[in-house]
Amino acid sequence: MKTVTKAVFPVAGMGSRFLPATKASPKEMMPIVDKPLIQYAVEEAVAAGIRDMVFITGRNKRAIEDHFDKAYEVEAELTARGKNELLELIQNIIPKSVNCVYIRQPEALGLGHAVLCAQPAVNDEVFAVILADDLIDGTPPVLRQMTEVFERHQSPMVAVQQIPREQSLQYGIVKTEPVTIGLDRVMGIVEKPRPEAAPSNLAVVGRYILTPRIFHHLAQAKPGAGSEIQLTDAIASLLAEDRVLAYTFKGTRYDCGSKLGYLQATVAYGLKHPEVGKGFERFLKSL
Repeated sequence: MKTVTKAVFPVAGMGSRFLPATKASPKEMMPIVDKPLIQYAVEEAVAAGIRDMVFITGRNKRAIEDHFDKAYEVEAELTARGKNELLELIQNIIPKSVNCVYIRQPEALGLGHAVLCAQPAVNDEVFAVILADDLIDGTPPVLRQMTEVFERHQSPMVAVQQIPREQSLQYGIVKTEPVTIGLDRVMGIVEKPRPEAAPSNLAVVGRYILTPRIFHHLAQAKPGAGSEIQLTDAIASLLAEDRVLAYTFKGTRYDCGSKLGYLQATVAYGLKHPEVGKGFERFLKSL
């Protein structure tokens, strides 16, 4: 029985919707309260039992590597000042057993191309794809929900949620047949269809579990929506030879690729933060 042991994080995007904040700093390093988006994503993978993290990076993404690396100067300064709690915090950003691999995407040719760049690190293993822009607050964490489903069904899987049909131009949309409660079989998938042409209102969001066969279809894929290599198109091609499942996750998703979603996530996570939550709630009520 196959299990998921590797996660791919496509982090090479420019983050144009958050300029000028992302001019010199990766959008994945934007904080929600006191942790960057990419750390939430990695923590979700760790909670699913994954130990190999593969980051597909691009220009101006060095901060991501630095974040998960050892910071000798910071640790020495905290030690000298006796700030032991903060020292422990930065020493345990990720468990010691986690392995981080960084691969440069030479050109921004789309999500599908970014996933294809991960092939040398993934090899012939099942792997997850996590988009840090999609911050999902789930119990248990969403990727753990999905790996548990994968272990039972042994099929590639995408996370989905219902959206207003008029938003279909922003997502990959699936046509499905029910398997069981919260789980469907994907019968068709199309990237960013017009609302009147969308096969449903079930949208794919930033969590995938994929088998290595997807690399064959990505290598054959032609530029699609936005003149990019679309992961959605490769999954559509995969449907001809394998069953793909759509999993309706349990949790609340925040689209942190948009300003509104980012602000919503900041408020939601700020309210439940153990250090500032109560004071933040009082402040919001005073507005």
